[in-house]
Amino acid sequence: MTAEGTVFNIQHFTIHDGPGIRTEVFLKGCPLHCLWCSNPESLKAEVQPGVYRKKCIGRKNCGACEEACPRTDAGAGGGLAKAGRTASPLRFYRNRLVAIDYTLCNGCMACAEACPSEAVKAWGRRMTADQIMQEVRRDKGYYDRSGGGITVSGGEPLLQTELTAELFRQCREEGIHTCCETCLCIPWERVEELLPLTDLWIADLKMMDPEKHRAFTGAGNERILENLQKLAGNPETELILRIPVIPGVNDNMENMRQTADFILGEMQGNVRTLQLLSYMRLGMEKYESLGLPYQMTDRLKEAHFRRDYFQRKVRNFADYFNSRGIHTLVGTREKQ
Repeated sequence: MTAEGTVFNIQHFTIHDGPGIRTEVFLKGCPLHCLWCSNPESLKAEVQPGVYRKKCIGRKNCGACEEACPRTDAGAGGGLAKAGRTASPLRFYRNRLVAIDYTLCNGCMACAEACPSEAVKAWGRRMTADQIMQEVRRDKGYYDRSGGGITVSGGEPLLQTELTAELFRQCREEGIHTCCETCLCIPWERVEELLPLTDLWIADLKMMDPEKHRAFTGAGNERILENLQKLAGNPETELILRIPVIPGVNDNMENMRQTADFILGEMQGNVRTLQLLSYMRLGMEKYESLGLPYQMTDRLKEAHFRRDYFQRKVRNFADYFNSRGIHTLVGTREKQ
């Protein structure tokens, strides 16, 4: 029996998270809750239903989700009161399913399985390492020709260390390059377990001020900085460092100076590449499907966000890092 975990996406032919053509495995669960997160479905570790209300064909025309839900009168063959079941988690407005009350939902995904129009989507599924490896092996020829491999991302893959380690062990046995994309807000012991199995690490350094980091991500950066120092001190570690540049959050020269000082001082400059990732407004439909507000909206207004001006600003930051001897790119693609 191989390790098992919760996966919310497996993406083939990716070219942005590691060298060559890759298969990227996204695991659910994250210790951070970044204001700008483009994958809100990754935040909780458990499988969740999401609602795409525009796809619902109507309660009167269909009602399959109610029939399937074991927590409604219609579900499980009726008799909810006799069975002692709780109130329905399904929320309807003008004949359409518009939301799910997660405090009442048991996560069984019966509604998603029954929905004929895919108005209910299961965010996440349980998979074993062997099942994931079947997907990974499909692209082996592309890895061999391009120098690619597997990237395990999230969420935070090291919250599911057993699964990530098992995947990397199998990949090592089959000559597949391994990359772990992590926020590093986890105990060092989990990183240490993956060290002998990981060819490349990709990690974020979102901002240097610990209080701002806590305010915008839900956690301080002390553990992250400590883990980055330890990673950089390992002579066999290859590390790509990323700064997601976010308007009104960390897009100021003081933060960039402090970051450069940390890389050159505490990390001894042991970073293969620093990548600056310009903010992108992504994941809006996912937030809506989960009934979550997109909190960056007000932040963008306060920052008077303009894409053309912002891009010039990010390029200036890259020039600054390069002037200090830190190999820096805007974006995720290595220049040949």
